[in-house]
Amino acid sequence: MGGAPGWPAVLAVGPVALRPLRVRDALAWSQVRTANEAWLAPWEGRPESAPPASWADRHTPAVFTAMLRTVRREARAGRTLPFAITYDGRLAGQLTLAGVVRGAFDNAFAGYWVDGRLAGRGIATTALALAVDHAFGPAGLHRVEANIRPENVASRRVVEKLGFREEGLAQRYLYIDGAWRDHVSYAVTREDVPGGLVRRRHRG
Repeated sequence: MGGAPGWPAVLAVGPVALRPLRVRDALAWSQVRTANEAWLAPWEGRPESAPPASWADRHTPAVFTAMLRTVRREARAGRTLPFAITYDGRLAGQLTLAGVVRGAFDNAFAGYWVDGRLAGRGIATTALALAVDHAFGPAGLHRVEANIRPENVASRRVVEKLGFREEGLAQRYLYIDGAWRDHVSYAVTREDVPGGLVRRRHRG
């Protein structure tokens, strides 16, 4: 499963860890995603041309298995770093550094979600800090972007806590919840965090 810079990897600080997704995560992933429909559905992108499907049908163990095959292939090719987020060893969400472009850009786009039942514990913030430090270290990237719907206050708070700068509004950026939605663009570069985000976060 290896071969790409910085992949595979296991990262941790305190009870929060990032690790590669596993086949045996299928049932837990399905259960967590299904239980979090109200928490996650308003922010989930989906192709405009995709046939109608219920949230439950989109989050079966079989769907996870198909998704896992795709992300493993993309990780081997160096185009994505797809992590499970765990909290005290329990599957708590996902974080992906996707759209990796090398060369003069050395950029990736961060996306993440966390079980709403665990919200308020700083899990997403810690997970993103771990991922960015890894991106700027072993993965050899220079810039990480995050694009977030203006209404998604909780997700915007995560990047703002970590010092991502707001760079503008991307109009009609992703197809979500039946329409093309605007997103606020955030970014951080290696020069912005010379000591690393985990260190900064744990210093308060």
